Amino acid sequence: MREIFIKHLNEHLPYIESFHPFFNEALQAMLKAGGKHFRAQLLLGVVNCKTPQLISNALDAALALEFIHTYSLIHDDLPAMDNADFRRGAPTLHKSYDETAAILVGDALNTEAFLLLSNLNLKEKIKINLIRTLAYNAGINGMIIGQAIDCYFEDKKLKLDELKFLHIHKTARLIAASLKMGCEICELNEKESEKIYNIGLKLGLIFQINDDIIDATMSEEQSGKPTNHDTHKNSFVNLLGLQEAINYKNDLIQDCKNDLIDLDENISKMIENLITQYL
Repeated sequence: MREIFIKHLNEHLPYIESFHPFFNEALQAMLKAGGKHFRAQLLLGVVNCKTPQLISNALDAALALEFIHTYSLIHDDLPAMDNADFRRGAPTLHKSYDETAAILVGDALNTEAFLLLSNLNLKEKIKINLIRTLAYNAGINGMIIGQAIDCYFEDKKLKLDELKFLHIHKTARLIAASLKMGCEICELNEKESEKIYNIGLKLGLIFQINDDIIDATMSEEQSGKPTNHDTHKNSFVNLLGLQEAINYKNDLIQDCKNDLIDLDENISKMIENLITQYL
């Protein structure tokens, strides 16, 4: 699925006719820089398992997820937030161009994502569900409140339940939404979709703990972004210590695998393969 998605991404990079000297280059730079495309793979993985004939119709939904994720990284790296110099092995946009361009590229990718969803070749009801799911999980009910808490509570130690709340919202909700959007494209029943969404929340927490462990243990060259950068942040490593964070992550992976037993076998295998590959 990843190769199919990357081909689609490269053939559908955002572009606008204008006389701005570098806006299109900035608009495409972070999308071209790589990344795991984890969220896109989750959505397309569900569709491939349940209704593979809809893969071509679902590619722009996966692209919308990648646009939202990339916008969040661009804004996260801004001087007002993390003030990072590198992302995906490349200079951050405010370093390559300027802060104005970085803010506007993020805004553009955010809004373009919903335009993509509105134009999908799917039933109107499905498109509305997809827009609702992405808006809910990427907006104030998800990523935004998570990011607000993350920034506000720098250098202020949170308790474990508060830390989980932060990262369930900042990271896990968009990962869970990726699975749920795949379910919505396939028109799975609400009970099954909800079960898969809840597994996605656990998967998102595992993803975040893994990211915290990478920050604490890898070099900048290995990870493609600044490391040892979370010293002021509420990370699982900072709160629990490295070994306890690793133990907590492994316990969550086992918990997630136990939940997968009750799912469609193909979806179970797809999620387990992605856990093995990335986490």
